[in-house]
Amino acid sequence: MKIALISLHGLIRAKDAELGRDADTGGQVKYVLELAAELAKQPGVTEVELLTRQIIDDRVSDDYAQVEEPICENAKIVRIPFGPKRYIRKESLWPYIEFFVDQTLAHFRRAGLPDLIHGHYADAGLAGAQLARLLHIPFVFTGHSLGRVKQERLLAKGKSQEDLERRYKLAARIEAEEVALETASMVVASTNQEVEQQYEKYENYQPDRMEVIPPGVNLQSFAPPSSPADEYAIGPQIERFLRDPSKPPLIAMARPDERKNLEMLVRVYGESERLQQLSNLVLIMGTRENLKDLAPAQRRIVEQILCKIDDYDLYGNVSYPKMHTPSDVPDIYRWCTQRRGVFVNPALTEPFGLTLLEAAAAGLPIVATNDGGPRDIVANCHNGLLVDPLDPEAIEKSLLRMLTEPKQWDDWSEKGMAGAKKHYSWANHAKRYWRDINDILDHSAQPVLARSSKVRRMPNFDRLIITDLDNTLTGDDDSLREFLDTIREHDYIGFGISTGRRLDSAMELIEEMNLPRPDLICAGVGTELYYGENLTNDRTWRKQIGLHWTPDEIRALFDGVDGVYVQKDFQQSEFKISFDVDTSVAPSIPQIKRMLREAGIRARVVFSRNMYLDILPNRGGPGVAVRHVLYKWGFSPEKVLVAGDSGNDEGMLKGRTLGVVVGNYSPELEKLRDWPRIYFAEGHHARGILEGINYYQFLDNITIPNDRHE
Repeated sequence: MKIALISLHGLIRAKDAELGRDADTGGQVKYVLELAAELAKQPGVTEVELLTRQIIDDRVSDDYAQVEEPICENAKIVRIPFGPKRYIRKESLWPYIEFFVDQTLAHFRRAGLPDLIHGHYADAGLAGAQLARLLHIPFVFTGHSLGRVKQERLLAKGKSQEDLERRYKLAARIEAEEVALETASMVVASTNQEVEQQYEKYENYQPDRMEVIPPGVNLQSFAPPSSPADEYAIGPQIERFLRDPSKPPLIAMARPDERKNLEMLVRVYGESERLQQLSNLVLIMGTRENLKDLAPAQRRIVEQILCKIDDYDLYGNVSYPKMHTPSDVPDIYRWCTQRRGVFVNPALTEPFGLTLLEAAAAGLPIVATNDGGPRDIVANCHNGLLVDPLDPEAIEKSLLRMLTEPKQWDDWSEKGMAGAKKHYSWANHAKRYWRDINDILDHSAQPVLARSSKVRRMPNFDRLIITDLDNTLTGDDDSLREFLDTIREHDYIGFGISTGRRLDSAMELIEEMNLPRPDLICAGVGTELYYGENLTNDRTWRKQIGLHWTPDEIRALFDGVDGVYVQKDFQQSEFKISFDVDTSVAPSIPQIKRMLREAGIRARVVFSRNMYLDILPNRGGPGVAVRHVLYKWGFSPEKVLVAGDSGNDEGMLKGRTLGVVVGNYSPELEKLRDWPRIYFAEGHHARGILEGINYYQFLDNITIPNDRHE
C-alpha cells in the first residue's frame, strides 16, 4: 500500500522557525513527520510520501529546495514546486492550490497513484479532497486548527470581520475545511473536545466519520534526566538571565502568538511575590537573531512581553533566550525536571498539545489551559492541573500548589511519564490509524485511472484550446470567423468545447455555427466527456462521477424554495440539476451550500451570470473534467489554453492551464483578476480568446507573463 500525506506549508522546522511561525511549525511538522515514519513501519505499507511545497529562499535552509528527502526506510518527503519559489505565509497560498493539484497529478503519473490521500490543515485538505475526487482515491483529513473556531474567538475579542478576512482569509479557509470534511471517509481528531465543540460547528460535520486518535510523541527523545548531576549545553543559555538558577523554573515553550497567552503568564508571575520567591520564569519563544526580523505580529507579542518584564522589574527572575536548536528541546525539558519545575501552557485554545506530551514524557508536571488537548492529556496521564487561561488567580494558585507540594509533584511526574508512554506513543497511534484506513480501503473500489498508466496522447496536436460556448465563442461573428481560421490554419492545435449545455443541445449549436467537430466536448457543466469525430463517451469518467449523487433529494430540497425555479427538462441531465435564481428573494449561495450540507447531500454548487444555479456531483465540474482528460492523456497543462466568461468556467481557469477571461465576463469571475495564469482580456467573445492567444504566444513558443512564480 502507498500512502500520500499532504502538508503544504513547506514543513518549516524549528531551525527556520522565525520565518515559519505562521506556517505548520512545531506540533504539525512533528506530527506529520513522525506519522509518516511510523506508518512506514506497518506491515503492508510499501511507501509513504509526504508531499509539501518546495521553497527556494536564501532566508531558509537549502533542505527545503530538495525535491526528495528520506525520512526513514519506505518514507520520504516529496517537495512539489508550485506558487512563488520563496517562502510565503499560508494565507497567501490559496491562489496556488490548483497549481499544487496539477503538479501532484504529474508526479503521481510518474511515480504511481497512492492508495490513500491524507490532508493536514485546511489548504492541504482542499488540495487532497480535489485529488481524491479526481482520482477516486479514499481521503482522510486532519484539520489541526480550524478556521471557524479561530474566527469565533477573534470576533469575541472585538476584531472586525473585515480585518480578519484581510489578514487570515478565513472565508477561503472555512470553505476549504467544509470541502475536506465533505470528501473525507475519515476525519482524525486529537481530542474528544475537538470533535464535539470544534468540528461540530461545520455544516459537513458527520460524527460517524470522526475518529479520535491521540497524537504520539517520540519517547526516545523525550525522557527524564538520568542523574541529578547531568549538565546540558542549553543550560548556560537559560541560566545567564537568572540570579538564582537553582530555583524551580516555570517554563512556557510556545511561539509568540496572541493565542498562546504568554502575556498573562508574565502578568501572573509579575504580580505574585510568592511565585517570584519560589521560582524563576523561563520563556522559550522560538528563535530570533534580531527582534526586528520577526514577523510584525510576533514582534509585537515579544515586545509586549519585554515591556511587562520591565514594568514588573523582573530582571534576574525571567529568562528568555533568543536561540535554541531542535536537539536542545529535550534537554530544556530535562533541565526543568532536574530543578523540579513546572511546564505551563496558558493558551486561550489548545487543540493539539504536543509540548504537553513532551513535558510529560520528560517527567515535568504541567499546568495547562482547560481546553482541547490538555483536557484529554491530564485525564489520561494524571500529571497536572487545568486552569481557566483568563483567570490569573486560578493560574497563580495552581502554580503555587505545584511548587509547594513535593510529594504531589513526584506523583504527577511519575504518572506523566507512564501515561505518555501508554496513551501517546506513535506505535499506538499508527496501530489505530492503520486499523481504520484498512477498513476504508476494504470498502473502496480500485481507482479507475490506476488502469490507465500507459501514456496516451490525443492524436495530431501538441497543444489544446478549450473554450466555453455561449457568450464566449458566440456573440461576435467576425471574431469567431477569425478564431476558426486560426484553428484551421494550425493543425497542431486541438479544439475543445466546455459548456453547460447537454451534448445534444451543444451539437445543435455547433452545427448551426458551422464549427469544426471538436476534439473534446465537456458538456453538462463538466459532467459529460466526449472525444473525437465519433463523440466517444469517456467510460472511466462516467463510471465514477455518480458517487454519492442523490438527484431526488436535491430536487425535494429546493422544491418550494423562494426564488429558486427548476429549469425545463431539456436543460437537465443525468448528473446536472439546473435552476433559475431570482437573487432578490432566493437564499444566497453560501446559504444554498449550507442547505445541502445540513441535509447530508454531497454536491457541488456552480453559480453563473447571477441567475443560473447548477447542482452537480462532487466529482463533477469543468475543472475536474479537464484535469481528468489531461491526466488520462498525459497532456501538459502549460500547453492548454482555456477561455470562459462565467462561474461555470472558474474551475478550469484555475491552475497550471493558461486561463483567458473574455471581456464580457460575469461579475463572479472578478475575484480571479489577480490570480496567476489568468488573463483578463479587453476583447469580448471570440475576440478575447484571440487576445489571449497572442498574450501567451500560444501559436509559437508559449510564454506565461502572468505566472507570478518569482
